[in-house]
Formats: sequence, C-alpha cells, structure tokens
Amino acid sequence: MSLLLVIGAGGHARVLAEAVIESGIYTDIAFLDDRYPKILELDGYRVVGKIESLVDCACLSRRVAVAIGDNLRRVELIQRAHDQGFECPSIVHPSAVVSTRAVIGPGTLVLAQCVVAIGSVLGIGCIVNNGSTIDHDCRLGDGVHVAPGAHLAGGVTVGRFSWIGIGATINQSLTLGENVVVGASAAVTSDISNNMTCAGVPARPMFGDRAKSSIR
Repeated sequence: MSLLLVIGAGGHARVLAEAVIESGIYTDIAFLDDRYPKILELDGYRVVGKIESLVDCACLSRRVAVAIGDNLRRVELIQRAHDQGFECPSIVHPSAVVSTRAVIGPGTLVLAQCVVAIGSVLGIGCIVNNGSTIDHDCRLGDGVHVAPGAHLAGGVTVGRFSWIGIGATINQSLTLGENVVVGASAAVTSDISNNMTCAGVPARPMFGDRAKSSIR
C-alpha cells in the first residue's frame, strides 16, 4: 500500500486528498494536524499526530504533501520536510491538462480541470486551483496561489507568495511582483509591484506594504 502523509487537515487538505486518491498513485493518506488528538480522522482517513511529529511518522511514509493555505508557511513546511529527508512530490489531478514541456516544482498542486501549457515553470509549493489556466511560458515563483477560475495569458511572471483571486485575468507578458494580491474578478492590464494589492477592471492598486503573506 502506497501512503502519503499530508500536513494539514482542513478544507484544502480535503481537496488535495481527493486529487491524490483519484490520481491512483497513492492508495492511503495519513494527516498531521495541530488539532490532534481532538480530531482523529478526516473523510475516513487517519489523523496520526501534530505537524511537529512528522519525523516520528517516517515509518509510515517518506512522501509528504503540505495542505496549508498560507503561502509562506506552506513553502516553509515543504522546505523543512525536505531538510528532514522527506520527498514532497507534485500532485496533478487526473482531469488537469499539463504539458509534458511544463515544469512543476516540488509540493505544487494542480487541481481539477486546470491547464498548464507548454514552457511554463511553476515553483515550489504552488497551488493551481480548480478550473484555472496557466498559458504558455508563464513563470510562477514559490508559493503562488492561483485561485479557481483565474486565467494567466502567455508569458506572465508572478513573484513568490503572490495570490491571484478567483476569476481574475492577467494579460500576456505582464510581471507581478512578490507577495502581490489580485482581487476576485480583476483584470490586470499592467505590471504590479512587490507587496501591492490590486482590484477592479482594469485592476488598480488599493494599498501596498504587505510585509508578510497571510493568504488562507
């Protein structure tokens, strides 16, 4: 039996777990969550310990997925697991279409009905959420979250820990900096600097100085 350890046992973990099982690569899941032992199961799968007990669970599996919504913390946990000798595989839902000439980084999750086109490179711990599209030659830094139904045209670059809101669109060849937030249904038609939040059609900056990613 092939088992995957999953850090986190919230709503995002349920979505990740479904993608894992439907992919057919793993046949069992065990969760780690800091609410243990208050919660002992999720959707019929065991919760076996707190996040800090990962090393103690190495006897179950050396493969780990991180199902934490916060972009920065997700990447930190992936890097910590790697340093402790665990593998953090990328996970692709079987209904997603990913080019064989795209590069999907460790710990990255591509969910149902997504498209990742030729030449695109996704960093560590990205989330490409349900029904979103990443066109050709895009570059997503570590920890980027593309929310459901968002669309990136060709040649878009998105910096680390940025979040693209549900239904947003990003015009071709634009650059979004690190730790950027794009509001729901926004239409981005120009480059966005680091640490900015933008919204609207066309998108306009709302405020800046986002010192730390806090997307959940």
